[in-house]
Amino acid sequence: MDAAAAVVAESGLAAVTMSKIAERSGIGRATLYKYFPDVDAILTAWHERQIAGHLHHLAEVRDHTDGPGARLAAVLEAYAQILAHHHTGAIAAGLHRGDHVARAQQHLHEFVRDLLTDAAETGEGEVRADATTDELTWYVLHAVAAAEGLDSPAAVHRLVTIILAGLRPQR
Repeated sequence: MDAAAAVVAESGLAAVTMSKIAERSGIGRATLYKYFPDVDAILTAWHERQIAGHLHHLAEVRDHTDGPGARLAAVLEAYAQILAHHHTGAIAAGLHRGDHVARAQQHLHEFVRDLLTDAAETGEGEVRADATTDELTWYVLHAVAAAEGLDSPAAVHRLVTIILAGLRPQR
């Protein structure tokens, strides 16, 4: 799967063939066809693995951060860094339409909503009360998507700081 992603990165999506993937990965075409019917299946499997890894990383960040407000901030920072540094151009554009992406987006929505709910329930002023948790979840997910256009960790951090400021009650 990584060989397929490497071929796409080097030659573009249109140039990827089962032969090139087999050659790059050091296996025969017959072996490759035994596991994957075509290039799309390989790229989809690769993308599913990437998404699962990102979601696992976000769960680890959540689980290793104390306090609901700090947990929310740490996860948003980690997610924004993923968006800024792990997009894969031509591969992502073609693969972000699959069912696996819809499932991952639903999982991410619930994950962020739960973080917001926890932060709101502490009463520490981390999350405003004049909007529903679902509205704030949509706000966060769309706002953090802006990280895809950023080119430095400092810029990503500033974006997350702005997002978190937008979540706090107006004083």
